[in-house]
Amino acid sequence: MSVLSFKPEGVFFDLDGTLLDSALDLHAAVVDLCAEQGVMPPSYDAVRPVVSRGSRAIIATAMPGLDAEAILALVPRYLEIYESGLARHTVPFEGIESLLAGIEAAGMRWGVVTNKPGFLTDALLPQAVPHWKPAVVVSGDTLPVKKPDPAPVVHACALAGCAPSRAVFVGDDRRDIAAGAAAGCYTVAVRWGYLDGGDPDTWEADTVVDRVSDLATLLGVGEAVA
Repeated sequence: MSVLSFKPEGVFFDLDGTLLDSALDLHAAVVDLCAEQGVMPPSYDAVRPVVSRGSRAIIATAMPGLDAEAILALVPRYLEIYESGLARHTVPFEGIESLLAGIEAAGMRWGVVTNKPGFLTDALLPQAVPHWKPAVVVSGDTLPVKKPDPAPVVHACALAGCAPSRAVFVGDDRRDIAAGAAAGCYTVAVRWGYLDGGDPDTWEADTVVDRVSDLATLLGVGEAVA
């Protein structure tokens, strides 16, 4: 894995499936929702791949017979259940904390761009990782649009004071790569996430990495990662 030809001014990440492994808590919430609805809950293995697509995809996986309107009607209750157990099992993926320490030590700004609603993002980060201090957090309802629209990524760059052409966007879903590329960022697809978008090699990312240590090397902060 070679180092980037430029030093990034900013490195921006998707949240669920890229920085945080939140699938256990999201699965637990849909199990409780299924109990309320009197239906059999889905397995963890069935839910994990769709986590990056959000609550509607999770509910649809659990209750495939529901139409779009019925699924949408269950979203508020699902999010309420999820919020009540937001960070019981959610943790950073292995190596992420050292990676972020290396990014900060190198003088780069980093931030989060997620489709997760702001009330959940704002509650989750202090609970799961109280010591993290991202330069910027853009949630799914910060703007009228969300990824794969590039506007949230462009907005994050502006808030962090860096040009998109000098920024890196990292994600585990095809929509992340589409948003980052359209914003003008260097894009990195990661294999350790939920990968509901299929094979990352087909997403047209600038680089695909297998491990967090590979991303650290690419960013030139490899020494900070064990």
